[in-house]
Amino acid sequence: MQMLKQTNHPDSGVPPRIGKLTVGLASTPEQLREVQALRYKVFNETFQAPALTNTQGLNADEFDDYCDHLIVQDTTTARVVGTYRLMSPKAALHVGHYYSEREFDLSRLDHLRARIIEAGHACVHPDYRSGSVIMMLWSGLAAYMRREGCDYLMGCASVSLADGGYLASAIYRALTPEQVAPAQYRVTPHTPYVLHEVQSEKHVQMPPLLKGYLRSGAWVCGEPAWDCDFHSADFFALLPLANLDQRYARHYLK
Repeated sequence: MQMLKQTNHPDSGVPPRIGKLTVGLASTPEQLREVQALRYKVFNETFQAPALTNTQGLNADEFDDYCDHLIVQDTTTARVVGTYRLMSPKAALHVGHYYSEREFDLSRLDHLRARIIEAGHACVHPDYRSGSVIMMLWSGLAAYMRREGCDYLMGCASVSLADGGYLASAIYRALTPEQVAPAQYRVTPHTPYVLHEVQSEKHVQMPPLLKGYLRSGAWVCGEPAWDCDFHSADFFALLPLANLDQRYARHYLK
């Protein structure tokens, strides 16, 4: 296994402890297994995907050993309560591709590859969803990007299709022109999700992760992909740090 960075190491570029929560990078195999167990719990409960069923109760794949794993821990229990998987350009070069390329053709972003961090597999323990864990993960992510010298963030936000696909279709139809990427940054899903017609007057309940991307200034880079394993529609988002809303920049990039 690739050696993981020490949590809150002085050179890690990750903010220190705040209150009873601390954010850092997973530094031991035990912490990585905690990350995988948390992902299994959250993803299995959210998507109820047969592909997630295994005897170990872990959500793991071949990318885990090459990525860094941002974690938020409750210092009173040392339990991992939030996580975000981060792939640097060097890691993507080593693996040969980004995780997102399993679902999308990213060829229009080739000129940005040396400047992109891919963030994925975000999840927060159900008991810690007041918002503070997500804020800490985003602050840690901003610090990680500074350390890696990257000024673009990309990732996928999954929307469950358990409702027959209404929400996923409504979200896409509700995107404003400012929330959709310029043509030169568009990506193409390998297996597109077939969007439905929806009633535009109905309120769209945006999932927290996608809402966070859009509020920060990210673009949705095209139609969503269909993930048959998770039975979800995956939206590809790209956030140039230059687009980061000043309200969020003051918080994340301080």
